[in-house]
Amino acid sequence: MALEEAIARLHRWLGPKVSQNRYDVETHGHCESYPESKPPLAVVFAECEEDVRSVLQWAGEYRIGVIPFGAGTSLEGQLLPQGPAVSLDLSRMNRLLHVRLEDFLAVAEAGLTQVRLNHLVRNHGLFFPIDPGAEATLGGMAATNASGTMTVRYGGMRQNVLALRVVLANGQVLEVGRPVRKSSSGYDLKDLFIGSEGTLGVIIRLTLRLQPLPAHVYTFRVFFPDLVATVRAATVVMASGLPVARLELVDELGMRAVNRYLGRSYPEAPVLFVEFHASTSAGANAEMEEALVLFHDEGAIRTDVARTEQERATQWEARHKLYWALTSHFAGHQFMITDVAVPLSSLPEIVAQAQHLLGEMSLEGSIVGHVGDGNFHTLVAVPPGEYSRAERFAEQVVEIALNLGGTASAEHGVGLRKKRFLPLEHGPAVEWMRQLKALFDPAGVLNPGKVV
Repeated sequence: MALEEAIARLHRWLGPKVSQNRYDVETHGHCESYPESKPPLAVVFAECEEDVRSVLQWAGEYRIGVIPFGAGTSLEGQLLPQGPAVSLDLSRMNRLLHVRLEDFLAVAEAGLTQVRLNHLVRNHGLFFPIDPGAEATLGGMAATNASGTMTVRYGGMRQNVLALRVVLANGQVLEVGRPVRKSSSGYDLKDLFIGSEGTLGVIIRLTLRLQPLPAHVYTFRVFFPDLVATVRAATVVMASGLPVARLELVDELGMRAVNRYLGRSYPEAPVLFVEFHASTSAGANAEMEEALVLFHDEGAIRTDVARTEQERATQWEARHKLYWALTSHFAGHQFMITDVAVPLSSLPEIVAQAQHLLGEMSLEGSIVGHVGDGNFHTLVAVPPGEYSRAERFAEQVVEIALNLGGTASAEHGVGLRKKRFLPLEHGPAVEWMRQLKALFDPAGVLNPGKVV
């Protein structure tokens, strides 16, 4: 009865912005690549800062959880209620507020997507380089410290968010960070909220670094006889100091799935998708030629150069649609995606171990990743009812990564799945994380049960 009274009051406060429609609550209680779903009590479609503050005030009064929601592309269970909770959907707060051309900055609301932002700033000769491969919202990307294909050159969200506007659990609004390239003023609260997965505050506005569109782009594919040789070649190119913009690994199974899904005829062998950005044609060409020499020295068996903008777009479409290609390839299966990173020197070792583990456990899986960052994923496909086998694989991969000095999650976040690995990775620092959570959210209403 108390919950019914609380939801009724929320309806009175926010009217049609509150939905208990079956479709709305079911789609807001689900994460990609997480086996469970659990609908929230209701979905609130916030349209302004005051809506967010009202929901948090209401949540504090009734001790009901609030789960910030962007586009629903989370992978580690971040969106699943762990008790009575509402989903706070920020997708209607999607305006690009300012573009400061002379400062290479943009100010956007949290619900704007990265794809839409780049569409809006492209005519100014600028782009936002964080590309997670999904049409994610900027607020959600900041909340998980997302990265993607161009992180190897431009960094992830933490390096490209200059300032945030955040609503705390008590309704107070903070401005953290400054619209400048560097600052040594006070504690860095901005970076505390980036990667916090909505457990410390609700991000509603971001000030972002933009980059000039590169004048010259060189893109190519390099195929190798086996997976470990492909990874070794990637580490050699990174060690060369060449300014790689993108360096992406796709294994043989991934290429087979892409060919089938997109109707392509790529060689079905492990491949590196590579791209260089440069201000001059001569510079980009020289960098590409030097990289090709290194790749061939490492055993490359074929190189295909994308010579037009359409060919480049086609190549990156294959990388970005790899997840859908693999899920189509294994129709009717359940899917689990791992996400770990290790020091670059350890990447060949962990990829070899992951590949061996797949065979040892009789699992179907594709190894892909942002190998220029030491970050890779394994998408494991299992028949319905066998998800626990995929989870055991993922646990072992995380343990291997931690033993090699790596991290349990490079870009997907912690959510529910990776919580138990935090003490192994961070030791006593986890208790300080819990104290920070208690300081910012004493009532425990912000995405309760996640991260710590």
